[in-house]
Amino acid sequence: MTASHPRHRRALAVPAGMALATALAFLPNTAATAAPAHQGAAASDAASLSYVVNVQGGHGAPAHVKKAIAKAGGTIVTSYDQIGVIVVHASDADFAKTIRKTPGVQSAGATRNAPLPSAATTDLGSPKVLSAAEVAEATQEAAEGQDPLQNLQWDLPAIKADKAHEKSLGSSEVTVAVIDTGVDDTHPDIAPNFDRAASVNCVAGKPDTSEGAWRPGAAESPHGTHVAGEIAAAKNGIGMTGVAPGVKVSGIKVSNPDGYFYTEAVVCGFMWAAEHGVDVTNNSYYTDPWYFNCTDDPDQKALVEAVSRATRYAERKGAVNVAAAGNENYDLSSDEITDPSSPNDGTPSDRVIDPSECLDIPTQLPGVVTVASTGAKGWKSSFSNYGLGIIDIAAPGGDSTALQTPAPPATSGLILGTLPGGRWGYMAGTSMASPHVAGVAALIKSRHPYAPPALVKALLYAQADATACTKPYDIDNDGKADAVCEGPKNRNGFYGWGMADALDAVTR
Repeated sequence: MTASHPRHRRALAVPAGMALATALAFLPNTAATAAPAHQGAAASDAASLSYVVNVQGGHGAPAHVKKAIAKAGGTIVTSYDQIGVIVVHASDADFAKTIRKTPGVQSAGATRNAPLPSAATTDLGSPKVLSAAEVAEATQEAAEGQDPLQNLQWDLPAIKADKAHEKSLGSSEVTVAVIDTGVDDTHPDIAPNFDRAASVNCVAGKPDTSEGAWRPGAAESPHGTHVAGEIAAAKNGIGMTGVAPGVKVSGIKVSNPDGYFYTEAVVCGFMWAAEHGVDVTNNSYYTDPWYFNCTDDPDQKALVEAVSRATRYAERKGAVNVAAAGNENYDLSSDEITDPSSPNDGTPSDRVIDPSECLDIPTQLPGVVTVASTGAKGWKSSFSNYGLGIIDIAAPGGDSTALQTPAPPATSGLILGTLPGGRWGYMAGTSMASPHVAGVAALIKSRHPYAPPALVKALLYAQADATACTKPYDIDNDGKADAVCEGPKNRNGFYGWGMADALDAVTR
């Protein structure tokens, strides 16, 4: 695979429209455009890089380490004392190398290659908007008790969410945090379920709680808003229905103006979720600039350590962390993968990595629920990463309509979701599969409010519908296998423990 990768985690098509948008083409290399106004980076940082310095957690940054940071030309932005991660800005290219020599510093590394703050954005292109007649037709075909656009959501019956909603919509005491490009909480399908207290902007690596800081702007990516609607769009007679339409959803914005998800922002996001009562986090991205972070590289090792500490802390505080597997059709259990995109904020080159030693974070971190994508026919999506022992569970993330055509009245093989400005549209990717699993986890937590994360995950896997390998997997029907699935029906490389089951989540 030699194509460049989208910077937000694996959404393949990002249409937007006045009422309901539909993708005309599959766009696997669309770049994100997440552009918050609340960056917190001063103009004087223009020649600086951002670093994480990892020390022993639980005791605060030692005074001698703080002194060493200052002596090396660094400025501490914030310190997450609970996990021993210090966020630093420094302009000296040798800062990390210097600070690693300090006693008590366990690892340190640059989180990016491009100086901060970033400046450019990328246009997503113009979508095709459904006509008023098409919207009216979809509304007329909705069954009694359905939201107007629910008949276009083939993904809900695929995980039995429509049947689950007859039993329970989920509890308003449960919150799912969308760690992403921002969430438009003014959307009529999101506003009823939005948890403002658990929302924040973490782009600068420290929390910005100013009003609306968690929202995307007019020119920013709709990715996070789409994900939020998939999880918890209210069942309110408007638009679409989420997997768990009775739970709360929050927005934790972590992507910068270029759509990059840097380590300091991701760490801040998990820490905020941990300290604000979040029950589930959804992570439809990879941590930039390295698609895979190799632990034999001192910079990349520090990034793995920082994000690992943050995910573990969030889980200890009660959150189930769910993440998308990726859209490159990689076998993550293979001996080697060619990564052509890293570092994606510098000069990438083809590098051959061992995915057991070079990790996609947070997706491949211990304890994180790794989600593969399926299409309307129930097969692995053509783009979805896979791997025996890596994939935990599968859920609908869509696929090209030509490859996996849904049954009527649905018309698109992509996934319907909310878009900023009160709109709805289609996207596809493991980005869309992950929120389905996050929604099911929220339904489990609603039924078992005192269940710790380990039990929620155990129930999630036990309740999944075992799905046998697709053999041969020739998704485009050209006579050649497009991927090879290994493992038995109840635990294999394409579907993990199987397809997420929302009905079991509310009845068992």
